[in-house]
Amino acid sequence: MNRRILLVANPGAEHVGAHLLSAAREMGLDVRMHNMENAYRAPRFIRSFNWWLRGRLPSRLKDFSQEIVEASRDFRPTHVITTGIAPISAAALDEIRGAVSGEPARLVNFLTDDPWNRAHLAPWFFEALTHYDTVFSPRRDVIGDLQAHGCRRVDYLPFAYSPEVHFPEAPPQPLVDHDVVFIGGGDPDRQKPVRALIDAGIRVALYGGYWDRDPRTRPFARGFVGPRELRWVTGASKVVLGLIRRANRDGHSMRTFEAPAMHACLLTEDTFEHREIFGEEGECVLYFCHHAEMIEKAHRLLGDASLRERLSAAAHAKITGGGNTYRHRLTTMIG
Repeated sequence: MNRRILLVANPGAEHVGAHLLSAAREMGLDVRMHNMENAYRAPRFIRSFNWWLRGRLPSRLKDFSQEIVEASRDFRPTHVITTGIAPISAAALDEIRGAVSGEPARLVNFLTDDPWNRAHLAPWFFEALTHYDTVFSPRRDVIGDLQAHGCRRVDYLPFAYSPEVHFPEAPPQPLVDHDVVFIGGGDPDRQKPVRALIDAGIRVALYGGYWDRDPRTRPFARGFVGPRELRWVTGASKVVLGLIRRANRDGHSMRTFEAPAMHACLLTEDTFEHREIFGEEGECVLYFCHHAEMIEKAHRLLGDASLRERLSAAAHAKITGGGNTYRHRLTTMIG
C-alpha cells in the first residue's frame, strides 16, 4: 500500500512534528507538512483576544481547517496525522473523510499535551477530538479521560528520539560553568526543585523559556538551544535533570528519550512510566521522589564519575537498542 501522509504540526526543530516528518521521509513515504502555527496568525490584539477570552481559539481556525480539507482533496492522503492541540475543526475532520476518493483517510492525533491542563483548555478542540479515528497519548493518566470523553479509540504511545538529531556530540570546548543541567520550560512546578538544587550549592544551567522571570533562577538561565547546542550541553553536563510537568499529568517527557540517546547521565523523577522505560533504581538512571532525595543523589552522582559513566552507557544502550525512534512511533500510527 502506497501510504501518503498529510502531517499537520509545528515544524520547529525541537517539536514532535519535525521528528515525524523526518521519519516519514526516511521511510520513503509520500509526506506533506502543513504548519499548524499558520492557524494562529493574526494581529496581536486579535490573537490575544481569541486565546484568552475565546478558549485558546486559533484566529484562523475556519480558514486553516478549510486549507487542510483542500489539501486532502488534492493530495488524497491515506493518513492525516496531527499533533497536540491541533487547529482543525470537527466539521473539517468529517469533511476530510469525504474529500478522499476511495478508502477514506485515517485521522490520527498524537496528543502531545494534556487537554485538561488549564494552560491548554480549548472547548473547540474537545469537540474535534471525538472525530479522530485514533488518539495516541504519551500519558497513561489521560487515557481514561479520553475514553470517557467519547474518543473512538485511544492508545498509549510514548515519546521517542530522532537518531539524526539526538546522538552524542562533544562540544568544541569543555562546559565548566555548571554540573547539573535542565533543558525545558521553567513551569511553576519545575521552579521548586531547581531552586532546591541552587540552595544546596549545586551549580546548575537552565535552558528554555521562563527561567529568567524568577530572580532566583535568572542568573542560571541560558536561553534556548538549537539541535547541535542541545547535543553539546546534554552530553557534556555531568548530570541531566529530568522533571515532568505535573499540570500535564506527565509520566515521562520528550527528554526522557532524547537525553539518554545523547549519552546523558539522568537523574529523574520517580514515575511508573520512567520505571517502565528504564527499569529499577540504578539500572540506567537514578530516581527521586522529593527534594532532599534529589539533592542527595545529585551529590552522589557528581562525586562518582564511574557511576555516571555506567548509568549513561546503560541508559544509552536501553533507549537506542530498538523500538524508541520516531520512525517506530510513526509505524505504529499508520498501522
